[in-house]
Parts: sequence; C-alpha cells; structure tokens
Amino acid sequence: MNVSAAGQMPVMEELVSESDSMPKRMALICFLSLVMLMSILGNLLVMVAVCKDRQLRKIKTNYFIVSLAFADLLVSVLVMPFGAIELVHQHWIYGETFCLVRTSLDVLLTTASILHLCCIALDRYYAICCQPLVYRNKMTPMRVALMIGGCWVIPTFISFLPIMQGWNNIGIDEVINQRRQSEGNSTSCVFMVNKPYALTCSLVAFYIPLVLMVLAYQRIYITARAHAMQISMLQRAGGACASAPATSGAGVGGGGTTSDSADHQRNHRMRTETKAAKTLCIIMGCFCLCWAPFFVTNVVDPFIDYTVPSELWVACLWLGYINSMLNPILYAFLNKSFRRAFLIILCCGRKRYRRPSILGSNAPCTATQINGSTHVLKYSVLHNGNHTEQEKKSLHTDTASCESCL
Repeated sequence: MNVSAAGQMPVMEELVSESDSMPKRMALICFLSLVMLMSILGNLLVMVAVCKDRQLRKIKTNYFIVSLAFADLLVSVLVMPFGAIELVHQHWIYGETFCLVRTSLDVLLTTASILHLCCIALDRYYAICCQPLVYRNKMTPMRVALMIGGCWVIPTFISFLPIMQGWNNIGIDEVINQRRQSEGNSTSCVFMVNKPYALTCSLVAFYIPLVLMVLAYQRIYITARAHAMQISMLQRAGGACASAPATSGAGVGGGGTTSDSADHQRNHRMRTETKAAKTLCIIMGCFCLCWAPFFVTNVVDPFIDYTVPSELWVACLWLGYINSMLNPILYAFLNKSFRRAFLIILCCGRKRYRRPSILGSNAPCTATQINGSTHVLKYSVLHNGNHTEQEKKSLHTDTASCESCL
C-alpha cells in the first residue's frame, strides 16, 4: 500500500503542476492570438486602403507604408504562429531543416520591416526639409522602387545566406550542442550566433537604421517648427494689414480683436508644434521600446558566454514582434487620409466619410505631413509686404483643405 502511494506521488504532482499551468497557458495563448490577429487585420486594412483610395496612391510615402504593411503581414503569418506554437509546447516539433527556414524568415522579414521604417523617415526628411523641386528630383519613382527593393534584398545577406550556410554557428558548435542537451531535445530549434554575426546583423538590422531615423526625425521636427513660426508670422502680418483700416475707425475695440486673433494664432502654432513633437516621440519611442531590448541582448549575449536566460530572449523577441502590430497604428491610423479610407472600407463606402468636393480644387499648394500633423507651406504672394483680401482668403482655404495637397 505504501509502495503504491509512493508510486502515485509523482503522477499527482505532475497533474497538479499541469492544472496550475493551464490558466497561464490559456492566458498566453489568448495574448499571442490577439497580437497576431491585430497585426494581420491592421496591415491588411492598410494595404486595402491604399489599393482602393486613389488619393492615397498619389503619395510616394504610402508606397513605403504598403511595403512595410506587407512585411509586417508576413511576419504575423509566417513567423509568429510557429514561434507561438513553440512557446506554448515548450519544444520545436517541425524538424531541424524547417527550423533554419523559419529562423531565416524571421531575420529577413523583421529586418525588412525595420529598413522600411528607415526609408519612411528618409522620405519624410526630403519632403519636409528640402525644397519641393529637390524632393521631386530625389524621390523619383525609380528611386522609390530601388529603395523598396533594397529593403527586401539587403536582409537576405544577413538571413538566408549565412543561416542556411551555418556561418552564424562557426566556433560555437559545442555551445549549441550543450544548449540542446540541456533542453532535452536534440532537434530543438536553437538559434545562437557568434560574435561577428551578432555585430554585423545588429548593425545592419537595427543600429544603422536607428541612427538615420533619429537624425531624420530630429531635422524634421526642427524644420516643422520653423515652418509653423513662418506661417504664424505671415498670418499675423495679414491680420495687421486687414485690421489697420478697421482700427482707425473702430478705436479701442479693433485693437482688442487684433490682440485676440494674435493670441489664437500663437496658441494654434503651439498646439501644432506640440502635436508634431508628440507624434515623432511616439514613433521613435515605440520603435526603440520594441526592438532595442532584443538587439542589445543580441550583441551582449556572445560576449558574456551565452548566459542570457531563455525567458528573457523570448520576451525580447515577442516585444519586437509587437512592433509589427503597432506599425499600422503609428504610420496609418494617425493619418487623417488613412482614417477616412478605413471608415469607407469598414462602413461599406458610406457617403458621409467620402472626401469633400473641395478636393477638386486646382489651387496649387505644397503640404508636408508628419503622420497626421499637417503643416501647410503655401505662401501667398506678398506685394510690398501687404496681403490682398483674395490672398488672405486663399491662404485660409488652403489651411482648411491641406489634405488635398498631399
């Protein structure tokens, strides 16, 4: 009787541990499923919106956004599900060859996604910080196609080529075998990298794009702030010229109106600058928050004898995957034109969400947009420092219909 009870103890402990881990496993499955579902739907919606909306197709930046959405969609379809299955089952069940393919796809698609973010930052830099003619010369359709092609070709040199050839394993075969034996599964999908591969991969996939994005967005914010100040000065100059005759006949009352108008314009400029700064901080903050932990760990781990816990690796990796879910929100949902296209798609093309007829206006203008914060840069022609009534009316119209200039 005692022997039977002793024999049943391990079985009972295993059942208790399984019952305790079941809620955690269900919560993990729900969380991973939510991330994958939101990533798939968000990126699909971005691609469909650009395909269906003619105005969105006219903007060069949106071609980068569509390619970015396609890369993130592939991450959520080809990479995340296998990572989720491995995480839930705690071992790899698809064999060693498919492990290499899946790892190569992981490196390829996530690197392509990051390079697209860098291209979007460079495109916005040329659009906002350069003259319109310079932007048209720099961002020709051929150059846009080459940049998008580079976002897909460059990652192959740090993904399929070295991984399938085993270059990342050179010098660390014994460490990999020990890791597999410690996990109790000789065919587990263990991906470890030597020091040269870790440095090269991290530089190409993260650190170089990060530096370019920081420099580009810093310059974008400085230029947008200067543009907002110039627009405010022009509006104040126009208001002063318009109120000069009125103040001569209206006395004190006219001066109060001018002061209120100037205060309103200053508040509007401050709100514009604050919104632009918040948008850029959100973009860079989410990018760094999602990918910096993984790539810092990726560089540090080979230099500390691969002592980083596997749980930390998994957390950093899935934090990077979450960036594929956030990209549609950051680069599309914050944009008024995209939001209108989404409402048309989701609400089956209701007329109330369609663009107003003012979009048909042929008044020339130039606008730059920073992911939802639009700064109109049209300057009415000044004659001896004075605005005519028609010019002031035109400037006001352009401010209201700035989306038509994109």
